[in-house]
Amino acid sequence: SSQVIAQYYQLIRLGYEGYRNVMENCRENAMVLKEGLEKSGRFNIISKDNGVPLVAFSFKDNSRHDEFEVSDMLRRFGWIVPAYTMPPDAQHVTVLRVVIREDFSRTLAERLVIDILKVLSELDMIPGKIPAAKVEEKEKAAKNGKKSELELEREITTVWRKFVLDRKKTNGVC
Repeated sequence: SSQVIAQYYQLIRLGYEGYRNVMENCRENAMVLKEGLEKSGRFNIISKDNGVPLVAFSFKDNSRHDEFEVSDMLRRFGWIVPAYTMPPDAQHVTVLRVVIREDFSRTLAERLVIDILKVLSELDMIPGKIPAAKVEEKEKAAKNGKKSELELEREITTVWRKFVLDRKKTNGVC
């Protein structure tokens, strides 16, 4: 309940106009980020412009690199931009998500766009994790209704990661 109390305090302290100004500023910063990503021509924007100030986006073409690689590489610049797959019936969609908070300025939004573009240029210089042959194999398997080798690899990797993480949780000292 502490977060609700803090929110109530902010509302009382800032008043309706002040709180609206804060939220409009967050929304404007989200639009700066969204427009910068759209200008790159490499991303689909998944999020809507109204509601919570956030930008969720995914690659238009993730045949060579995926959103998880972008997330990992952004950490070198100090950004924590989570990448995750959607819930059941949409697992094939992977997104990166940036939630715009009150302390996220326009300058930070512009810098994040610049850092994402740097990451994209670095990714373009390295070979893709997913070879073209595996992409073709996946397409053939989808037509036949069977899982491709790539999908099996991903499934096995996911199960293995879960197993390792579960072991780490139980092997610790209380």
